[in-house]
Order: sequence, then structure tokens, then C-alpha cells
Amino acid sequence: MKRTGIVVLLVIVAVAAGWWWSAQKKTAEPQYRTETVGRGDISAQVSANGTLNPVTLVNVGTQVSGTVRRIEADFNQQVKAGQVLAELDPALFQAALAQSSANLANAQAQLKLAEANAARMQTLFEQEYVSRQELDQAQAAREQAAAQVRLARAQVTRDRTNLGFTVIRSPVDGTVINRQVDVGQTVAASFQTPTLFQIGKDLTQMQIDSTVSEADIGQVRVGQPVKFRVDAFPDLEYSGAVRQVRLNAKTEQNVVTYNVVVDVANPDLALMPGMTANLQVQIETRANVLRVPTTALRFRPRAETATEGAGKPRGAAVHLLVDGKPVRVAVKTGISDKAHTEIVDGKLKAGDRVIVADLAAKEGNGSLPRGRFF
Repeated sequence: MKRTGIVVLLVIVAVAAGWWWSAQKKTAEPQYRTETVGRGDISAQVSANGTLNPVTLVNVGTQVSGTVRRIEADFNQQVKAGQVLAELDPALFQAALAQSSANLANAQAQLKLAEANAARMQTLFEQEYVSRQELDQAQAAREQAAAQVRLARAQVTRDRTNLGFTVIRSPVDGTVINRQVDVGQTVAASFQTPTLFQIGKDLTQMQIDSTVSEADIGQVRVGQPVKFRVDAFPDLEYSGAVRQVRLNAKTEQNVVTYNVVVDVANPDLALMPGMTANLQVQIETRANVLRVPTTALRFRPRAETATEGAGKPRGAAVHLLVDGKPVRVAVKTGISDKAHTEIVDGKLKAGDRVIVADLAAKEGNGSLPRGRFF
């Protein structure tokens, strides 16, 4: 009996302890994480990625086919407009020019003969020794000979021009970005002009060709400032400005993007063509505004803990902690930098503490606290 009484006493003590622990736990819930409403600056931005390129990139090719005989320019070399970059073997073109020059001399000789015959026929016709038909034939032969001279002269001009094309010259002042030929290589210009060199004009001025999604493109305007970084210099932040928003949309994997061109100054030539730029387009900046953490606008309390507060249950709202319960407060929002959102109207004031997460919700379902986003 004594032993049975001890067991009963222990059971009673255990039940009482469990009840007390549950009561304490219930009293402590719900628990919330809050943050203070304050004032500060907000800068709305659009993020994008792009590639640095020269403002003007000239592809230098050849209009004639041949074998590369000499290379006069190499990678990274500074060149001037008209400077020789390469030469093709001119032997075939020199032979063609010599042949067309000989044809021109022959045509000129034929013209002289035709002119003499026409003049002689004119004299004989006036003396009535030849007929009108014979005179007309002599004059027609003279005109045909003159046409042959013009044709031969055009062929000479063409062959001389082709011979000049065997010398490849730079069309602009700039820097050789790429060289795609070597001595002894044969280039063929039968169907399309082959690219021999790529020259970037004035690398002190660069541009970023970036892609912006259709969800953000409506906020981007010409002239907006841009901040960007490159992987080569992660500790440096560079500046630029939007020069152009191009209308040619591209669709890749059902995602529509637009090309936004950003002007960038590169006085020290540290930025190189082809670098990847991670940029932020500065859409709008407002100083010293009332702001709340953006997570506070996404917080939704559990149904059993919610208390109706000021404002209608639709539209943007935050929740204040009043007597241990979340109270909804309707607000009107402005711009956002993703971390904070501007409050332009509502009953919030600096110093209020808004709920950003429900810490007790994690214990019920093993998930992350409500209102927390990663």
C-alpha cells in the first residue's frame, strides 16, 4: 500500500509539472521578431548583367582573295587610319593589270584607225566617191572602237583597284582587338568578306550591352545613372549612364529581354572588352523618408493570433505588436530597394516596431518562422 501511494504521488506530481509547463509555454506564445520603423534614404534599382564592348568595333576584311604575304599589325597594337595591317600576294593582280593595260593600248590603236577611216570616208563622200552607207559604216566603226576604249579603260581601273585591295589598311584610329590571320594563310572572298582584324575605336569610351527583363524595362529611361562592378576588380565600383533602350526584344526559354546600352568612361583602360558587368540602374532615389523592412509588408499572422486594426483588410499593410497580438495597420507604399520600402501614407511613425517574423510558427510545423524570407 505504501508503495502504491508513492507511485500515485509521483503520477500526480508529473501531471502537475506537465500542466505547469504547458501553461508557461502557452503564456509565452506567440513570440514575434520585430524591427523599428525609421527614416533613411531609399534608392530603387533595376539589376542586370551585361558585357563591356568598344563603342565602335570595326571588322576589317578583304574584298579580294589571296595568300597573306605580310602581317604588319598584332594584338593590342595601336593603329592609325590608313596604316597598313597586312598584305596579300599581288602577283595575280599585277598580271591582270598588265593584261588589261595591253588591251587598253590595243583598243586605243583600233580607235585611231577607225577615226582615220571615218575622216577619209567623210572626204570621199563630199566628193561623191562613196555612198552614204559606206560613210555610216565607217562612222559606226569609229563609235564601236571608242566604246572598246572605254571598256578597256574601265577594266584597267578595276584591276588597279583590286591590286590596291591586296594591301589591307586600317579604316579608323584604334586598337587591334583581334587578329584572325597569319602569314601564308589563304583568304577567300568569293561569297562573303572574311574578317582579318577587329579594331576597337577609342577604348577610353566603352559601352555595356546589358539585358533587362520585360518586368523591369518599363522603369528604365535614357540618362539614368548606372553603378556596376566587374569580376576583375570586385572592390571597385564604376559609374555610367543609360544611352539607349533598344526595341528589339529577344526571347530565350520563354523569357523576354531588351538590350539596354550603357555609356562608360574608361580613361585608364582598366576595363577590357568582353568583361562581364553586374550593374544596377538607379531608377529613383529619395532621401530621409519613412521606411519599413520589406519583410514587414509580407508578414501574415496566424488566424488565431490576428487582431483587426486600422484599415481595410486589403492593400498593403504592416502589423504592430499590441498586448502580445499582431494588429494590422494599412499603409500606402512608395519606392523600394528590396530591403526597405518607403511609406508615403498611413498611421505609422518613426519608432514603431513592426512584426517581421512569427518565431512560434516554427515549433508547430517545423518550418521556418513566418515572415522570414531567404
